[in-house]
Amino acid sequence: MSFDTHTRAWDLVRDLDLSGKIYLVTGGTSGLGKESARCLAARGARVLVLGSSAERGNAALAELRAATGSQSLHFEAVRLESLRDVDRLASRLLEQLPHLDGVIASAGIMATDFARTDDGLECQFGINHIAHHRLITRLLPLLRQAAAARVVLLTSGAHRLAGIDFADPNFEHRAYDRWTAYGQSKSANVLFALGLDQHLAEEGIRALAVAPGVVAGTNLHNHLTDADFVPLLERQPGLRQLTRRKSTEEGAASILWALLHPQLEGCGGYYLEDCQVALSNADPLNHLGVMPRVRDVAQALQLWTLSERLIQQALAGEQREVRP
Repeated sequence: MSFDTHTRAWDLVRDLDLSGKIYLVTGGTSGLGKESARCLAARGARVLVLGSSAERGNAALAELRAATGSQSLHFEAVRLESLRDVDRLASRLLEQLPHLDGVIASAGIMATDFARTDDGLECQFGINHIAHHRLITRLLPLLRQAAAARVVLLTSGAHRLAGIDFADPNFEHRAYDRWTAYGQSKSANVLFALGLDQHLAEEGIRALAVAPGVVAGTNLHNHLTDADFVPLLERQPGLRQLTRRKSTEEGAASILWALLHPQLEGCGGYYLEDCQVALSNADPLNHLGVMPRVRDVAQALQLWTLSERLIQQALAGEQREVRP
């Protein structure tokens, strides 16, 4: 069976028995993460849903349990803007879980005003990338206990907007631009998937980056005005030509294809869109395909080193410069 942009998430799982499997979904209280969690739980998996708000988390949990009939859904609160909070959660999960068959890293923020995390990192880079780097690497012992675990990092065609500024990833010495910062964080997601796969493929753990497409029904952009989108459309004019946006069910399909489908067994480090391995496309004005620079293993390993350094500095309590 072939899959494409119209494939729905349920199409990927309807014939699967996921009994005994354990999956973790960040950002699982809404949007693509919630739809992914619903499908996994409906097929018998134990699903840990992560979110920042206990109130929203418990509401989502009640809705998911009602929709699936599953009592194997659990909510864990975590503030991704705090690496210490990420560490506290990871330590608890390492004690509680026997293994982890997969992670969907779908939590994120988009094109926000300038702000910093508790650790002084630029918020989009800190939440979208650094927090997930820390969480996933802390949980590696659980992934190693599973057979052929997979890690799925959500990215976006917005990775085309900017690469990693290795000299100044946190906008300490350059002017802040919301879309450049978002693009950098989405490039980091792709490079982290590549770097993680480089580190773990020999152990049977594979990592993949997924661009779900332009999806209706997510709350990522609720804070943005029409004027805020003008710079994005100038840099990605192809977005003006979109005739439809995907549903949440269609957007989550590529996520579950990456996480579960046997077609990708033994595969990793790829950038996926529309339930396909994306083609290379170096045109920065085109919103489709993957930029060659985020397929660079050397850059992926450089980002890994940078991320580890920033994490250790943060956990050691080193304060970073804070700019307005």
